[in-house]
Amino acid sequence: MKVVNPYLNFGGNAEEAFNFYKSVFGGEFTTLMRMKDASGMPVPEGQEEKIMHIALPIGNGQVLMASDSNPSTFKEGNNYYISLHADSEEEGRKIFDSLSAGGKVNHPFEKQFWGSWHGNFLDKFGVRWMVNYDPQ
Repeated sequence: MKVVNPYLNFGGNAEEAFNFYKSVFGGEFTTLMRMKDASGMPVPEGQEEKIMHIALPIGNGQVLMASDSNPSTFKEGNNYYISLHADSEEEGRKIFDSLSAGGKVNHPFEKQFWGSWHGNFLDKFGVRWMVNYDPQ
């Protein structure tokens, strides 16, 4: 497997979340499709401007993608992480500090007993992340 493209579902704030992620990673959205743009698909009233599909390249061929779920069925998950592998300790720290801002740090970004740097957190949008750097 050459790439992993995580796909996230939000309860109505996918656009806000992805604007935040764009501020951290840079780049431009390669896709931004709203519910109203879906031909032939029924859209619940009031959901026309919500995100049907959004994609943001985050480097090295990786693409972060998401959509807004139906608010009546959305449930924040706790069974996943997006694992990022930095090219340097400095890059890892910058990504960790930026993405964790306003969220809940479970384990700070620090050197671990196995020799790598690692930290994990729940960001302010309820998405779980791991940031890693292996100096070897």
